[in-house]
Amino acid sequence: MATPVETLARDLKTAVPAPDDAASPLPSDVARIAAEVEERGARVVYIGLPRHLSGAEGAATKGARAYAGLVARAIAPVPVHLVDERMTTVSAHQALRASGRAGRKQRSVVDQAAAVIILQTALDRERSAGARAGEYVER
Repeated sequence: MATPVETLARDLKTAVPAPDDAASPLPSDVARIAAEVEERGARVVYIGLPRHLSGAEGAATKGARAYAGLVARAIAPVPVHLVDERMTTVSAHQALRASGRAGRKQRSVVDQAAAVIILQTALDRERSAGARAGEYVER
């Protein structure tokens, strides 16, 4: 069962030393992900892939792919997979509303709830298919 750990803001300024085999420092959010992967013994990392409702890819998709590549290099040999995140924010808002959270209180946790939906969907697909969900990210 998927459960939230923490919400990380993208770090576009602060870098920390990269692992020995990397050429450049890592943003602190990526370093934090790498630390969580190691600490928890994760076997795979899933990253949401934002697509338009039509399935087309846009600027956000390109950014997610670049970010996933950075994470994949930081946590190697643990694989990274991109999973479709269409409608997860809508589903997260609905679930939070159903649980009694007021609109203002939803904002602080909607991204975390959407991430849980993305992960749980990937885990469910993995169990039913017997293979990792989503698109494998090359390092």
